[in-house]
Amino acid sequence: MKAYSKEMRRDVLAACQAGESTRDVALKFRCSQSWVRRVKQEFREQGKTAPCTTRRRTPKWLVHKPQIEELLAQQSDLTLKELKDALGTDLGLSTLCKALKQLKLTLKKKS
Repeated sequence: MKAYSKEMRRDVLAACQAGESTRDVALKFRCSQSWVRRVKQEFREQGKTAPCTTRRRTPKWLVHKPQIEELLAQQSDLTLKELKDALGTDLGLSTLCKALKQLKLTLKKKS
């Protein structure tokens, strides 16, 4: 899904502030009413008029970072499954693998 331009957001906000209804604005700019409501809400709550250009998402494994580092410092030959069991988490093995790559840590065993 492509974000609408900041110019369109600005025009939508201007129309809403001029007193047009959400439905009329959505019809005028050929977009959904929910998007118009979201633009109005983002402006009201955050003062935001431009679309986000990047996602800022916190990885689920990040809360386990100290435990991962400690476990691998104690026993560097853990498999991903053994690491998962030691953490007592429901994270997937692929998620743990990505975490280790981002932390620049390696496992010695393959299976």
